[in-house]
Amino acid sequence: MDKYEGFREFVSARQQALMRTAYLLAGDAHRAEDLLQTVLTRIARHWPKLAKDGNPEAYARRALVNEHVSWLRRRRTDILTSSPPEPAYDPESAGLHRMVLQQALVRLTPRQRAVLVLRFYEDLSVEETAEALGCSPGTVKSQTHYALGRLRVLAPELADLLSEIDPVEVPR
Repeated sequence: MDKYEGFREFVSARQQALMRTAYLLAGDAHRAEDLLQTVLTRIARHWPKLAKDGNPEAYARRALVNEHVSWLRRRRTDILTSSPPEPAYDPESAGLHRMVLQQALVRLTPRQRAVLVLRFYEDLSVEETAEALGCSPGTVKSQTHYALGRLRVLAPELADLLSEIDPVEVPR
């Protein structure tokens, strides 16, 4: 048994879920694939320690967020635009809410987008999200509050979808 056998099993079991998270963070299928590939390459290098000591899935989610933010910072210095690029999607195969939500997510800050993806797509608790992002639970709550408020402004047509979120979870 070589030292990467557990890594292969991990990738086989979690690749699609991690790819969906990468897509929601990146807003584009090709960038999401590159993002996930970069993160999986890093995980492979550190696999023996991760498999022994840690939670590889939580590490992978945090690495996706961190790498995405790093890419945004690098790109920000290279390409200055007044608005974010349009996401690549096929409008005929995607539902209206999905398209509107995707466009609105792209316009959030990287941290706000990461908090919403981890909280509501990955269904992590406030504490798990805080651990994944390396911040306090209070920061997760406030970022969630601000991100949802921004989504309400950016995409008022999602009011029904956003009203389903339990207001008790989000500080006012």
